[in-house]
Amino acid sequence: MTEILRYTAFSADPAGGNPAGVVLDASGLDDAAMLGIAAELGYSETAFLTPDAPAAADDGRPVRSFRVRYFSPRAEVPFCGHATVAGAVALGERIGPGELLFTTQAGPVPVSVVAGADGTLRATLTSVAPHVEDVADADLAEALAALDWPAADLDPAIPPRIAYAGARHLVLGAATRARLADLAYDFERLRTLMLRLDLTTVQLVHRAGPDVFHVRDPFPVGGVVEDPATGAAAAAFGAYARELGLVPEEALLTLHQGEDMGRPGVLTVELRAGDPRVRVAGVGAPIG
Repeated sequence: MTEILRYTAFSADPAGGNPAGVVLDASGLDDAAMLGIAAELGYSETAFLTPDAPAAADDGRPVRSFRVRYFSPRAEVPFCGHATVAGAVALGERIGPGELLFTTQAGPVPVSVVAGADGTLRATLTSVAPHVEDVADADLAEALAALDWPAADLDPAIPPRIAYAGARHLVLGAATRARLADLAYDFERLRTLMLRLDLTTVQLVHRAGPDVFHVRDPFPVGGVVEDPATGAAAAAFGAYARELGLVPEEALLTLHQGEDMGRPGVLTVELRAGDPRVRVAGVGAPIG
């Protein structure tokens, strides 16, 4: 029988962060079975891991390796950050902290799991190579119409772009925290646009300080209204913020997400000089 685990990511409190399903050995499951499990769980994503041959780190040490696929209740997605963190924490509880390699449809994603002084496990994923692209004026106008956001509510210091670090996200800056908190959008209209642009979420961002941001992520293409804590979007936003000069080339950013949903979570985004990849870290915990 397939063991289905439930973990939250980016919070040590099971009532916070973003819940994900985790299957640590999906070798006997086909696509229909994986989609069925994800739909039954109803979380924004479920990670399905299959043990793979050990890989080697840069220093030659063996790395535990897994092939990973991610399913939302509606479809497969190429990469999911919070389910990666949840899966890595679940593995860490069973085989101990250490270095992992997740082979995803987006590419290889190294993950490091460490234990804090209190025993809480923290996972750090390293994204695939990111990129940022412009968004067409007509597509931006359609997104704002679906969100019911006047253009005047955008923050001109956070210009709209599509950012990628394993999955595509439309980044929109909210001029005020109140604008970000007031989210009521046309589900089908936004979903239609996102499917056409191959977007996974819309990353709505309000800047609270030089390195602190509040974010929200509508996720209608996954069959849920909003994602409570989105690691893939955090990685994409880190690449976006660096490329547009919002933050230094080397920076440590804190993203607060889920507060407006009653599931607060914290995502740490690390940018390193000379390395285009983005690191996203957070704790995790089993759910009941």
